[in-house]
Amino acid sequence: MTAEFPAARPRRLRRTPAMRRMVTSTRLHPAELIMPAFVKEGIAEPQQVGSMPGVVQHTRDSLRKAVHEAAEAGVGGVMLFGIPAVKDSHGSAADDPEGITQRALRDVVAEVGDALVVMADTCLDEVTDHGHCGILTPEGEVDNDATLERYVSIAVAQARAGSQMISPSGMMDGQVGAIRAGLDAAGFSQLPIMAYAAKYASAFFGPFRDAVETPKDFGDRKAYQQDPAGPRGEALREVRLDLAEGADIVMVKPALAYLDILREVRDTVEVPVAAYQVSGEYAMIEAAAANGWIDRDRAIMESLVAIRRAGADLILTYWATEVARRI
Repeated sequence: MTAEFPAARPRRLRRTPAMRRMVTSTRLHPAELIMPAFVKEGIAEPQQVGSMPGVVQHTRDSLRKAVHEAAEAGVGGVMLFGIPAVKDSHGSAADDPEGITQRALRDVVAEVGDALVVMADTCLDEVTDHGHCGILTPEGEVDNDATLERYVSIAVAQARAGSQMISPSGMMDGQVGAIRAGLDAAGFSQLPIMAYAAKYASAFFGPFRDAVETPKDFGDRKAYQQDPAGPRGEALREVRLDLAEGADIVMVKPALAYLDILREVRDTVEVPVAAYQVSGEYAMIEAAAANGWIDRDRAIMESLVAIRRAGADLILTYWATEVARRI
């Protein structure tokens, strides 16, 4: 650099839309997007989730329509979250062949077949009356190994209902290994596992808990989900353990507040990496846009590009169908 005007002019490659499009290095594709969807037992019409504008608790019929639209838009997958009419401490609905999740899986597979990947959350928080991701001890702690037995039963029930991928999200130690062994023993060795490998005890999950009707007094999940300020290297340790136990895809959740973790994982592993743009991230953009504080469409796209740029091969986002149509 001299006192003369610099010869280097980076703006040359930004001058026109065509130029910017030609040199971009981060692109989104509909097949990389996974749509989370809530389906509730016993309702006659879709119910709006108050803290997530535009997101509903589906009926079985409205879910079929939504997934059909997602498939037409080219969305890569759908992740189902079933909300039963009756919850108990054991999460009995989770592995009931006639439970809402299993019925919804059969509905969706019948509707779209293999036009997209159909899966469901393999956990207990949506179906327990206490709202935790596992079985509680008399002292109120989550019993890791008793919970693993439930996860295996849930995974096999989902597989029998037609789930095309198993997605354990509870952050129990050994969950991937237990589920892998259970699936193989039940004749489902072909089913892949997408492990929620680095899932944090995040404030950004709040609207999701409204959507699945988690009891307001359930406490928190800090004893099993990762601490946002936890030990250095903990996320990579969790990822390596899940891979050693048989995970085919690993996930970071949430996405935007953990882009550094996402990049570390992407640089470390050789399997696909997913990231979940969670309910709080969705709600913040929708709320700010509704108040006229930000440009909604630009903010949605910028947030997804950031997640993709940080290393996500797959993105779970409540805007999946909308964005797939746009791109």
